[in-house]
Amino acid sequence: MKKATLIACACALVMGAQAVSAQEVAQEITYQEDPSQGVLLNRFKDNWFVTAEGGANVWLSSKAVHRDLADRFMPAASLYIGKWFSPVFGGRVGVNYLGLKGLATGPNFDGTYGETYGQYYKTKFREVGPVFDLMINLTNWWCGYKPNRIYNATLYVGAGAYFSYDKKMEWGGKWTCAHHELFSLRAGLINSFNVSKQVQLSLDLRFSGLDGIQNSSSMHWSKKFASVQGYLGVTYLFKKRDWTAPVVPICPEPENCDALRARLAAADARIADLEQQLKDCLNRPVETVVENNGPLATVYYPIGVSRLSRENQRVVKAIAYVMAQNPDKKYVVTGWADNYTGSDNVNIRLRKNRAAGVEKLLLKNGVKENQLEVTTNNGNLSDLGEKCVALDRAVTIEEK
Repeated sequence: MKKATLIACACALVMGAQAVSAQEVAQEITYQEDPSQGVLLNRFKDNWFVTAEGGANVWLSSKAVHRDLADRFMPAASLYIGKWFSPVFGGRVGVNYLGLKGLATGPNFDGTYGETYGQYYKTKFREVGPVFDLMINLTNWWCGYKPNRIYNATLYVGAGAYFSYDKKMEWGGKWTCAHHELFSLRAGLINSFNVSKQVQLSLDLRFSGLDGIQNSSSMHWSKKFASVQGYLGVTYLFKKRDWTAPVVPICPEPENCDALRARLAAADARIADLEQQLKDCLNRPVETVVENNGPLATVYYPIGVSRLSRENQRVVKAIAYVMAQNPDKKYVVTGWADNYTGSDNVNIRLRKNRAAGVEKLLLKNGVKENQLEVTTNNGNLSDLGEKCVALDRAVTIEEK
């Protein structure tokens, strides 16, 4: 019971330490949005804006170009509402007003008001109509979305339809609907500058191509003409204005990494050393191991005895049969005696007599004399101590 209690307490301490360590790590790691990892699409009600702009327009028809450039400038204005569907793609719809000054070949042309300009009559029109544009934020496309970027370049293409207003002398000089429409294709570049999170100032440079028949006096009218405009605008951004980015963990940098670098270098060195040791070991030649099978036979004697017993005689005869079958092999017959009992002279005699008795019986049973080498050893055969002296009173027969 006590052992189980101790184990439970130890487990609780380890788990508690791990929980504290995990809590410390969790406190060090912070999380924040990273626009470089991409953006997530917002809801439909987000990222709307409204833009108002005013500027100037220059008519570029085939006859208008004969009029002084400074005398061709007319005001232009626009009002839009739009939405960004992503940091790159958006759209807007609105109303555009264009003033057009040009020249006509006859006074009966719509928009003429009696003033002549060389061989031409001066004309003036006011065009108002709905327009729409598809927008591409080039800065976010090429450089990636950054919520705090000050400047953005936006390319757009679009179309519109204009209702023309002009004035004639016979109408009392009043502006009246001319009852004809113009259709337009347009493209431009918006250079916008963020002055706050809500407000942008912009310079909008636009080229518009227009096509339309003004009236029955079409012989004096160029069906296709162009217009170049420049606008200064202000845009208000409705909430939500930015784009949500994926949240990534931010791990704090250690104050000093020298110790970690040193440990890493030491680990790399240790790994390299172990790899070299393994390589050397694999390339090392295989050593031939000579197995020592021990004596062919060991004959044991009682204390002080050198004569073979009947049992030992049967053992030696069996050994002699094996040796006689291998006449090319040599054998060593060694006499032993323990050094714990008897005098040295007695033990020397016992060793010689024991070896000689085994040799005699081997020769008698078919072993050749040249196969045998008879010797004695003054040490202990087993050398296991005085209690094992019986193992030291013996004769060993070993293959040479």
